[in-house]
Amino acid sequence: MHSRIVVLLTAVLLLPAPASEAGRRQTAATNPSPVAQAERSPALGQFLAWLDAFNAGDRAKYEAFLRLRFPSRIARLDGDMDFLLRTGGFDLRKVEGATATTVTCLVLERAWEQVARVVVEVEAAPPHRIVQLGLNLVPRPAELAVRRLSDADLASAVRAKVAAQAAGGRFQGAVLVARDGKVIYSEAKGLADREAGTPNALETGFRMGSMNKMFTATAIMQLVQAGRVKLDAPLGTYLTDYPNRDVATKVTIHHLLTHTGGTGDIFGPEFNARRLELKTLGDYVKLYGARGLEFEPGSKWQYSNYGFLLLGVIVERVSGQSYYDYVRDHIFVPAGMTGSGSEPEDVAVAGRAKGYMQQKGVWIPNTGTLPYRGTSAGGGYTTVGDLLRFASALTGHALLDAKHTALMTTGKVDTGQGDKYAYGFVESMDGGVRSFGHSGGAPGMNGDLRIFPDSGYAVAALANTGSGASQVVSWVSERLPAAPR
Repeated sequence: MHSRIVVLLTAVLLLPAPASEAGRRQTAATNPSPVAQAERSPALGQFLAWLDAFNAGDRAKYEAFLRLRFPSRIARLDGDMDFLLRTGGFDLRKVEGATATTVTCLVLERAWEQVARVVVEVEAAPPHRIVQLGLNLVPRPAELAVRRLSDADLASAVRAKVAAQAAGGRFQGAVLVARDGKVIYSEAKGLADREAGTPNALETGFRMGSMNKMFTATAIMQLVQAGRVKLDAPLGTYLTDYPNRDVATKVTIHHLLTHTGGTGDIFGPEFNARRLELKTLGDYVKLYGARGLEFEPGSKWQYSNYGFLLLGVIVERVSGQSYYDYVRDHIFVPAGMTGSGSEPEDVAVAGRAKGYMQQKGVWIPNTGTLPYRGTSAGGGYTTVGDLLRFASALTGHALLDAKHTALMTTGKVDTGQGDKYAYGFVESMDGGVRSFGHSGGAPGMNGDLRIFPDSGYAVAALANTGSGASQVVSWVSERLPAAPR
């Protein structure tokens, strides 16, 4: 799945500068004469200069660099420093193409060894200020392939990797790797409550963000399997009083499940102003239900939290239960997920970690960003053990029969990020190895689950910071044995 979280660094403006000795050394072994290319391509020279400044990690010097070359970037200085903390910086691995005004490169992240493609555009005239610099995670190319490990070697390697990244402040949470339901490696790092000094544990409940979409999709597919919902039916079939008739008649359940309905998001100024007033799924429909479509349903893929919010309302209308009760009774209980739920944020939940985010280099609770409670679009809390139980129940057909499990987890729409969106799951094919699952993230929370049906592996991680879980899942997944069981 590459739960590929897209990271963008836009519009960094620099003056032309030759690549430093550090830049020469880091690229010479893997890329022919980048310095010579930089002399012909101002865009490459600008990128190498930015890379040196960013990787140095000196906040004062980086700030001075930005003030001189791109003052409006100063507003994002804290974000850049947080990005450096999360990634450890980047090393140039390949120049894929360079002209005077554009360059495309592959870089390797130092902390988690993920591969990103960098595209840089600069002004044609001196001083060739950069107008855009974007980094997107991409599937690992063959020339940067990593060795797949045995179970024993994998456990040792991931233990060392997690320990190193936890020590570097890049991971705090819990990780679990299993095969055929048997745990190969599991460990927790960091603090669930920094003020009280409470450590994270394997049983700690972490907020899971959009990972909850997997449960929403499973609920809908259970109703499909029972003949109570049809995938090609317009949502107005079930929400007969939906305010916008254009949406009600054009957007199907299939569109909602695949983010192709054009229904938009729930986050923005309206949400921020009312986040604690939105207590039920119906409250969201009252706020957003009158608005129109953003594009013709089925014409493109665009991630839509509101679409999954509507799926939760459909679960309620068709089942006669609240969304939360339905998921508890039909997913959590059958799967044995005793540490998962979606209680309101003002309800004390034993063992639930606090979420933390950085503000000017200081860790603070994410309390001020949280909704009243999670929704069918995302939210709630779970444990890494419960994610394994969910994976086992799903692949063991305890939640859906084989036909509907396959229908739900098989990719339908290209996301443009190297994978395909299925129904509430993302399907990936990396190095010929198929997996499916979903990630989730927001300030103070990050999680990921990846299931490998052919080999029986499942990898789960949860963090009470905004990153780390998805990175460790990707790192482990690329090193799993590829052979089917």
